[in-house]
Amino acid sequence: MVRYRRLRTAGATYFFTVALRNRRADTLVSHIQELRQAIERTRAVRPFDIDAMVVLPDHLHTVWTLPEGDSDYSARWRSIKSGFVRALRAGGMTLVANAKGEHSIWHRRFWEHQIRDEDDMQRHVDYIHINPVKHALVQRVVDWPWSSFHRYVRDGLLFADWVCAADAINRFGE
Repeated sequence: MVRYRRLRTAGATYFFTVALRNRRADTLVSHIQELRQAIERTRAVRPFDIDAMVVLPDHLHTVWTLPEGDSDYSARWRSIKSGFVRALRAGGMTLVANAKGEHSIWHRRFWEHQIRDEDDMQRHVDYIHINPVKHALVQRVVDWPWSSFHRYVRDGLLFADWVCAADAINRFGE
């Protein structure tokens, strides 16, 4: 079995990408309430701050800051993923388990990156907020409803007209 080496620093800030197994599905946005509930239930038991986040149809990006003395983001993702699956099943969605008893909604792994400094943080937050435009889901960042961008505008950190599709082509990369 492959052993993944992950950097774990207590109280650190991390960027994550978490995807559905079916990259053509829209399950995350069509069941946004179930996802929100799974996240909030996890935060109630294992707190963390959500610094930025965007939920797209088949994947999400987020920046979290963990509490001092805590580096266990994997348990949080396990809790969110399983809570989301339980909510879907409770809502009547038919899910088939594999030989290990796992429901194959989520991609098994996730991508994480420890934020190094303020510049790194800014680049990742910008990437999160521009993602719906990058994936041609909307023309303007403000038009995507499932993004922390709206909180940034409300808090005066960004303007509602921050980026449109033409800007994204030249200013933001993978």
